[in-house]
Amino acid sequence: MIDLKILRDNPDLVRASQRTRGEDPGLVDVLLAADSERRAAIAEADQLRSEQKDLGKLIGKAPAEEKQELLARGKHLADQVKAAHARESAADEKMAAAHRAINNIVAPEAPAGGEEDFVLVETVGEPTPIEDPRDHLELGESLGLLDMERGAKVSGSRFYFLTGPGAMLQLGLLQLAAQKATANGFTVMIPPVLVRPEVMDGTGFLGAHSAEVYHLAEDDLYLVGTSEVPLAGYHMGEILDLSAGPKRYAGWSSCFRREAGSYGKDTRGIIRVHQFDKVEAFIYCKPEEAETEHEKLLGWQKDMLAAIDVPYRVIDVAGGDLGSSAARKFDCEAWVPTQNTYRELTSTSNCTTYQARRLQVRYRGDNGKPQVAATLNGTLATTRWIVAILENHQQPDGSVRVPEALVPFVGSEILAPAR
Repeated sequence: MIDLKILRDNPDLVRASQRTRGEDPGLVDVLLAADSERRAAIAEADQLRSEQKDLGKLIGKAPAEEKQELLARGKHLADQVKAAHARESAADEKMAAAHRAINNIVAPEAPAGGEEDFVLVETVGEPTPIEDPRDHLELGESLGLLDMERGAKVSGSRFYFLTGPGAMLQLGLLQLAAQKATANGFTVMIPPVLVRPEVMDGTGFLGAHSAEVYHLAEDDLYLVGTSEVPLAGYHMGEILDLSAGPKRYAGWSSCFRREAGSYGKDTRGIIRVHQFDKVEAFIYCKPEEAETEHEKLLGWQKDMLAAIDVPYRVIDVAGGDLGSSAARKFDCEAWVPTQNTYRELTSTSNCTTYQARRLQVRYRGDNGKPQVAATLNGTLATTRWIVAILENHQQPDGSVRVPEALVPFVGSEILAPAR
């Protein structure tokens, strides 16, 4: 949730953020009214409770002849307190709904607009011309790395088996990411992939994108689409010690997405699937450290992309494509030869205090008082990277060169068709 102090001090900033996102700025006025109504209800209830307390003291000291009248006043006041408490509860609910309806305030540096309105930050590497390139599915099947047909037989569309060297390639990617994360001060975690509703909601995934999430109704648990979710919930309701610097975690998990609304998009191969594996970086820090940590996260992602030796570009994502929790997001998109375009491999988001406020994650400031922490997240490796590796490192004879950093994990410098 956004900081109410910012709302009260500068509502125009929040309205501008709503417009940048392509969302209704009128929700700001709804929240302001709900905030005002709630504070008035609290003040009224507090005043009546104070009067009730004072009256109770009077009754205890009053002579017998006055007590009857005071008790009658006390009964009337009790009814007023009860009614005021009901109004306060209703105002709280109205306020909570209005508060959650507004997504994180977009950073002023982020561009306005939708998916196509990103700003290009940089391009790294030049695509190698490939005559008649094969796509990753054709390569994966011919090299014995990927079996979509049996994946569909077992589980339905958009499921697959990674087989033999294909499985080793993914494990190598994830292991390399875990090693690099550890070297940079992250604690590697293997988190639960089922979470409670309050954790999924707290991270902002049960809003506009709730249709993407698998829900186990009988258990009221959600399958995570990223280990950002359990890592965000890891310190839920806690006060952290950030005096020695940010807390950095790297979650290695399977991830699940329904891909609702993507019918007919990227149905070939493993670009858009229901289950994949990922190593996700997650950081808790002081709000004033968040921008610097965001730049560091982007740097660690670029280091991983350099290790797989593929051309890519970095984009500054527009406000309308940020997602509810992010104030700013950078994507790294790798070149995919058969699509003649760049496709997303990583995202890194600065969520400022939005998630931590919802999940009640705080730290002690210099004055010793608890303050809301900031959170950030970013992809360090995922299954989709196999697409970029296979297509960019394919050879004319149908083989694929394994990036040098992954050779120790795969056990071979070349993936060649079976003879």
